Amino acid sequence: MATEGRSALLQLVEPALTYLSGYEAALEQGWSPNNVRDVSGEQLAAIRADAAAFIGSLLSQTGTVTLPDGTEIPKLPSRLRWLWDGEFCGQIGLRWQPGTDDLPSHVLGHIGYAVVPWKRRRGYATEALRRMLDVARSVGLNLLEITADKGNVPSCKVIEANGGRFVEEFVQPRYGEDVRLRYVIDLVAAADGGRPR
Repeated sequence: MATEGRSALLQLVEPALTYLSGYEAALEQGWSPNNVRDVSGEQLAAIRADAAAFIGSLLSQTGTVTLPDGTEIPKLPSRLRWLWDGEFCGQIGLRWQPGTDDLPSHVLGHIGYAVVPWKRRRGYATEALRRMLDVARSVGLNLLEITADKGNVPSCKVIEANGGRFVEEFVQPRYGEDVRLRYVIDLVAAADGGRPR
């Protein structure tokens, strides 16, 4: 089956108890939804303590998040979706500040995604990002920032396939010394079928 055919099977679903066993199984196999640090162990513990509360915490629009350096900051408004093709495939999330395209300096980008290793190379990340661009428009964003680790060629291809334009290399000290690549996607031009600025 061609990549396009496989990605047509993809659904973006809101995290729910219905899909939790697949998410839990992925965590048990060492997959982490966080690309900066491995959170699989702490998430498994939270699921086993109270599965409904875990789902609620993923969907909550309030509370705090802890950065890798230990700093606790208020959670931004967000939309989180799990990738599903009949089985759990990964997740994609959007975060933003209301009323602006800008992000706080500690946020690496508007969108983050992680596909489980056994579902990669099917076009799922590209398709999930394409669909999340519509969600980003619906919350009022015109310009979206997205980052990838330097050397992560597959992620760069996903971003570029969705109109991403490379802007710069950067280091965010709160996340270590790794060099990252910043891209922007002009959501207005992309919606009009035009080229990103």
